[in-house]
Amino acid sequence: MAYLDMSTIDAQSPEDKDLELIRARKMMELRKKLLKQSESAKKPDPRSILVSRLVDRGLDVLETAERTYPEETKLVVKKLAELIEQGYIKGYITGGELLTLFRALGMPIRVETTISIVEDGRLVPLADKLRGKD
Repeated sequence: MAYLDMSTIDAQSPEDKDLELIRARKMMELRKKLLKQSESAKKPDPRSILVSRLVDRGLDVLETAERTYPEETKLVVKKLAELIEQGYIKGYITGGELLTLFRALGMPIRVETTISIVEDGRLVPLADKLRGKD
């Protein structure tokens, strides 16, 4: 930070004084702009706030919603992140809860689901198991 020496300003012409004042104002504006940018850079984006609170298949539901309804999902994510930051939503959000929310908002989302059975120490899809019995 450069300070102005008042003794040198008195000896300068009026144009030099004006230029020095303009430079000082510009420097103050730049400092304010940098401060605002650093504050906004520290704040995480809404999606990362929400993802940090998702459990079970919550991330799968969110990604499916983003592919199916990208614009609407951005709005929902932003609002959920605000509610998390304000403390209205405490704890974690399961995939089922998120799916119910999207469906209640009129966004029918289909999440791929498989049912598996443990057989001889390995997971076998139920469809394969039923086909084998026929």
